[in-house]
Amino acid sequence: MMEITLSHYLILSTILFAIGLVGVLKRTNLLMLFFATEILLNAVNIGFAAISRYYGDLTGQMFAFFVIAIAASEVAVGLGLLIIWFKRSGDIDLTSMTSMKG
Repeated sequence: MMEITLSHYLILSTILFAIGLVGVLKRTNLLMLFFATEILLNAVNIGFAAISRYYGDLTGQMFAFFVIAIAASEVAVGLGLLIIWFKRSGDIDLTSMTSMKG
């Protein structure tokens, strides 16, 4: 039976971070951009929790909880702004946001 080690968690974290980074760079839909950002933050949280468990210190896990709280507030504010933008323009595509109209 194979044991799951720190390197397995860090490889998973790296793969998720890469997926999130590609999502942030390639998406033009704001909702998908929020999802990709959440994948990035969760990848970092997996790394923090794994390293924290490996060293037997709770600092990484506490920092992961802090990141989760910041991510939740980011989603709340971002979705509020997204709803306002959709009501105003009827579209949530990033290309429609390139020009500022008064």
